[in-house]
Amino acid sequence: MATAGTGDARGTELGRYLKARRAQVRPQDVGLPAGAGLRRTPGLRREELAALAGVSVDYYIRLERGRETNPSVAVVDALGRALRLRGDAYERLHELAELASGRSSELPATSDHTVRDSVLRMLESVRPMPAYVVNRFNRVLAANPPARRLMPGLWEWPEEQRNLTRYLFLHPVGRTLYEPWEATVTSSVAHLRAVAGADPESAELTALVGELVVKSPDFARLWERYDVCERGGGQKTFRHPKAGLMTLTYEVMRLARTGGQRMVVYQAVPGTPDEAAVLRLESAAARPVPAPAGHPEPAGNLRAF
Repeated sequence: MATAGTGDARGTELGRYLKARRAQVRPQDVGLPAGAGLRRTPGLRREELAALAGVSVDYYIRLERGRETNPSVAVVDALGRALRLRGDAYERLHELAELASGRSSELPATSDHTVRDSVLRMLESVRPMPAYVVNRFNRVLAANPPARRLMPGLWEWPEEQRNLTRYLFLHPVGRTLYEPWEATVTSSVAHLRAVAGADPESAELTALVGELVVKSPDFARLWERYDVCERGGGQKTFRHPKAGLMTLTYEVMRLARTGGQRMVVYQAVPGTPDEAAVLRLESAAARPVPAPAGHPEPAGNLRAF
């Protein structure tokens, strides 16, 4: 465990989170005067946040810079209240504090990107509804045929590039498929931030974020906000180039002993135009798609990557 003055990756990640959230709180939001003159940075100053949380400025600066890595639960609570954090954002602050202090040293198990046969059968069993499996950084590992049709163009990329967050920002279809696009990408980045906190040095995460920051100003802007949100289901609207407009609900299920794999299943209300659009995807998927050279086709035309 790192001590004050040494710092480590986990303490730095906690510090980044505090700095990003501090920038999003205006003085007037917490009953402070804006003050005279130009503020060099947006949001609260360090000394303002320290005063609100009841800690010394020096202690807070060491915490934000990753040199103090053992804040008490009471201090973390006070910082959360001062930053007006709620829900996932508040929980993420506590998780990062536990990781920084060593109270929780458990990192996600490394996934080998292999999807169990039983999970592949589950993907097939939910047809005609689209379903797929992703790892904790949103790389698509397996998908049933309707899901492949739901996200056109993703499958033209090399296997290691088939990441849903990359698709949203860098693929031309990904930027027009979801409505509204801005809300969808905001949620995607917030989820990536949430799962990244426990393993900020992951090579896969570092490569993905590095690429997107360079290639997409939209991603860079959202990544710097440090919003966090764990996905557990919801609703999405698609404007599909072949199947048309559809609004689908989805559920997200964590798969045990996989290092963070999640299965996502979409649903449509029976008897609605949305269901008719999904059935058009299934009808198109019924025509076998040839497997790439060197990749045998799993049973039922189910593709695992």
